[in-house]
This record gives sequence, C-alpha cells and structure tokens, in this order.
Amino acid sequence: MINREIIRIKVVQLVYSYYQNGNKNIDSAEKELLFSLSKAYDLYNYLLELIVAVTKEARKHVEIATARAKRENTELPSEKFIYNKFALQLEENKMLNDFIESQNLTWDNDVEFVRKLFSQIEQSQTYQDYIANPDDSYDTERELWRKLYKTLVVNNEDLDALLEEKSLYWNDDKDIVDTFVLKTINRFDPKNKSKQELLPEYKDEEDKDFARKLFRATILNADQYQRYMSETSRNWDFSRLAYMDIVIMQIAIAEMLTFPAIPINVTINEYLELSKVYSTPKSSGYINGMLDSIARHLAAEGILLKPIPEKTSKPKKEEKKNS
Repeated sequence: MINREIIRIKVVQLVYSYYQNGNKNIDSAEKELLFSLSKAYDLYNYLLELIVAVTKEARKHVEIATARAKRENTELPSEKFIYNKFALQLEENKMLNDFIESQNLTWDNDVEFVRKLFSQIEQSQTYQDYIANPDDSYDTERELWRKLYKTLVVNNEDLDALLEEKSLYWNDDKDIVDTFVLKTINRFDPKNKSKQELLPEYKDEEDKDFARKLFRATILNADQYQRYMSETSRNWDFSRLAYMDIVIMQIAIAEMLTFPAIPINVTINEYLELSKVYSTPKSSGYINGMLDSIARHLAAEGILLKPIPEKTSKPKKEEKKNS
C-alpha cells in the first residue's frame, strides 16, 4: 500500500522537520520516517474498519426498529443494508481482524461519529436507491459501499477533525489513503471469503529501501546538493526561494542521483506536485526551471548518467507507475 508517492510526501515532511528542529541524529530521524509510514497503513485499516463499525451500528438500529414495528404491528424495517454481502465479507476478513486486534484500533470510543455517519447514509439518495433495488448481487452490494465511501467518507470534515485528534500523521495521509481504500473495495471477490487479501504495508522491500536511501542521501549530501543549486541559479533569484523549496529541490536532486531507474522527468514532476501542496503558489514554476537546469548541469559534468528529456513534461502513466 505504501507507494512512492506516500514515501516522497513523508520524506519532504521529515527532512523539513529534521532541519527545523535541529535534529542531528539521522538514525532516530530515519526511525521517525518509517514510523510515520507505518501510521499511514494503520489509517488504511482503520478506515476499512469504519465500514464494519457502521454496519454494526445499523444492526442496532434495525433491532430497535423491528421490536417497535412488532409492538405497533407496522411494517418491518429492511434488513438489506445490515446483511450487505461486501460489508459482511469485510467484517469477517482475517487480515483486517488480525491487524485491528494487534493494534487495538476500534471505533468503540467514537460511537457518536459512527451514528452520525450512518444517519447520513440513511438519508442519502444512494442508500434509498439501494434499498429500493431488488438486485442483491455481490457487485451491486459492493458498489453501494464504493459510492457511499466516495460521497460520505472522502472529504468528510468531521472525520478529518476526528482523525487529526487521534494522530498528527493522519491529517496529511487521508487523501491518498482514501484512494487505497477504494481500490481495496474494488478488489474484493466473494470467492475469497474471509481470506481476501488486503493491500500489504509494502509491496516489496524495495519500497522500504527507497524511503531509507532517499532520506539518507538527502541529509548526508545536503552541502553538495546545495552547491549544485547555487551553481545553476545564476539566472534565478535564489535568495528569495522559500526554505521549503530548497528542501524539495534537495530531495529531488537526491532522487535523480541515487535511483538510476527513475526517469528525470518523473522525478521533476513528482516534486512539482509536492511544491503545490507544501510551498508557495509561485514555487512550482521556479522549482521546475531550477531542477531542469540542475539536471542539465549535472549531466554535462558527467555526474548524472541519465537521458535528459528535451522538455520536462508530465510522465506517461507507465513511467509513473514504475516510479
């Protein structure tokens, strides 16, 4: 689950913190980086567990409504939602249950939020259409939760505030973790029952090494990288550069020089996107020009042994996929 996009975000955050806090212990800083990455995986499982928590809360509501209907001799409530095939499979999922138990991650202390979310679900048109639809196929059941997640969990301000209280790491992680939750919902197959595999924390050890190497190269070669910036900034007002811009470019240079398989234009575009989130509105244009100039300078000096694109542009999907 933890891909290079998340890793780059975390490295930017941790390198900036490393300098701002005067932290000179690179080993402890690296441990902090890996810990922050593990918290993103915690959030992934926690958000999947939210679907289970809402389903359990719905059962309580149906039990109460059923008892009332029997007393008053009125129509019984629908049980379709509480026996949603996808939600039941997720509730029984071995990987999720083992992780939640080992990390003690439950929604038991946030019942009010779970109730409010279920109320919002009940009032949604998506829910109403689902209850009225006689189709109870697995695909329809799973599609319900994909739609509900996209409309009521993604960009949920109450949820964002709750998660921020629980972990400082989660506030920056949720947007990208949401994409992995949705990917997981789409991957569920009824044939796998409780043994359906969730996304692993790391696809392979190579990604974990990418995080370590990128962070260490950035810190250990900082003076050299900043010299490269100075040497190629004659046509740029380097003194007016925001400190975060320097950090972002330093990490980009580390990636260009440390990982020969990643194309230069992929690296530049990845850090341009990060600058739009973490730096000033004008930063991306400056960083684009600087990194392009630095890459050409290093290639001309024989330091950077990669093909230089004629013009830096957004990477093709297959290139980004492998980055």
